Amino acid sequence: MANGRQVVILHGWSDTSRSFHRLADFLKAHGYKAVPLWLGDYISMQDDVTPRDVARRMEAVVRERQAKKELAPEFDLIVHSTGGLVAREWIASHYGDGAGRCPARRLVMLAPANFGSKLAATGKSMVGRVVKGWDHWFHTGTGMLDALELSSPYQWDLAERDLFARAGGVAPLYGAGAVLPFVISGSHPYPSKLRQIVNENGTDGTVRVPAANLNAHGVTIDFAADEENPPLTPWPTRQAVDFPLAVVPDRTHASIIDPDGGDIALKPGTAPPARLGEAILAALACPDDAGAYQEIGARWRDISEATAALAGDNARRAALFKRETPPEYFHQYLQVNVRVTDDHGEDVGDYFLEFSGPEEEKGDRSAVYFHREVLEHVHVNGTDPSLRCLFVDRTDLLANYYGQIRGKADKVLTMSVSAAPPGRNVTYFSNEKVGAKGSVTVHLEEETKAERRWLRRNTTHFVHIVIPRHPKEGVFRLTRA
Repeated sequence: MANGRQVVILHGWSDTSRSFHRLADFLKAHGYKAVPLWLGDYISMQDDVTPRDVARRMEAVVRERQAKKELAPEFDLIVHSTGGLVAREWIASHYGDGAGRCPARRLVMLAPANFGSKLAATGKSMVGRVVKGWDHWFHTGTGMLDALELSSPYQWDLAERDLFARAGGVAPLYGAGAVLPFVISGSHPYPSKLRQIVNENGTDGTVRVPAANLNAHGVTIDFAADEENPPLTPWPTRQAVDFPLAVVPDRTHASIIDPDGGDIALKPGTAPPARLGEAILAALACPDDAGAYQEIGARWRDISEATAALAGDNARRAALFKRETPPEYFHQYLQVNVRVTDDHGEDVGDYFLEFSGPEEEKGDRSAVYFHREVLEHVHVNGTDPSLRCLFVDRTDLLANYYGQIRGKADKVLTMSVSAAPPGRNVTYFSNEKVGAKGSVTVHLEEETKAERRWLRRNTTHFVHIVIPRHPKEGVFRLTRA
């Protein structure tokens, strides 16, 4: 039943509120009929509008409606896709200093593009302008798409403002006593023939599961401090609790906004690990209590793990879905957003990341396997080449990569970084070696060393790599007079 709070629903890029009447009908059928429901509309297809613009107007409209007593002082917010960035920007911009209590009490995020979408680059292309921009004078909303592009400068900035506390001394934006976020993501790509063009394993056809998950982690790897054994410094977060994430196996990016519908055909008499509508209602009904919030988080972790278990259960998949579903649909993936700077703080755009097994291993069996099978995609950000996004099949990493390492060597994953020198007078790393680079262990197989792991399933990681910059001898000399 309804909790008595009003609900505001926000759409995503290239969408409108017309897509959410079925979701509104679902809420009315479960007790929200007597509580006003609001459908938000914002410009997303004009090139000059950014999430910051929408958030500023959103704050003005919310205050206007509240002044007229039409919108309650407190309400719940349901967002889809790009609506997640808009909501986070609104919260961070207007309530990030903790001076005022945000009127949104629960933030239910349906397939939010919290950390971008691979399709954003397509949207800015000529294909995107033909497909999406025909009715908008061939505008596709580049202001929004720049923010949505994988590992965008905007995503780094927003995460620093609402999720991380690297400067210290900031109150949490999310959690009990603040805004309670809930993330529900599908892991089934589009079944229709035309939309299959954009499908990618580990996604709902548009947004990757780790890109939807709000539980981001950050770390700085500082080769400038020690080229041989660089320290790894985790970034502190603004909140001490994990946000609930439910990964459901039978929803695409389009069907996750319709609890009573769905474009994935299930066999009669079967049920997925969780029903979408029940998860939405549970989130809206969650009291502002840390224990109750964490309890939902625990239940949703079980849901996500049950979805992941479908990858290794061919019989269960065959019994559940009418169509054939490859196991890779339900693999667990992770994203790594990388930024490389030198020790002057200058961005380094021309660098190369390489992954391999331990140095003691003979041959390159594990390195070849990782780059061919585990590292699914690498994206160089179009506005800032110092920013990259790596998409990693974590299931394949654990199940198959380490099996490629033979002998008595530790089963580890090592990352090395090398960078082209900026000119004749300056190099990166040691200026006495050709092709100098730095290496660091980023993952280990053994459970006994699990406390050293920092790459997590279904998660986006922000990794700032600092590399040493060395001027050559001729840059400055002293000559005896």
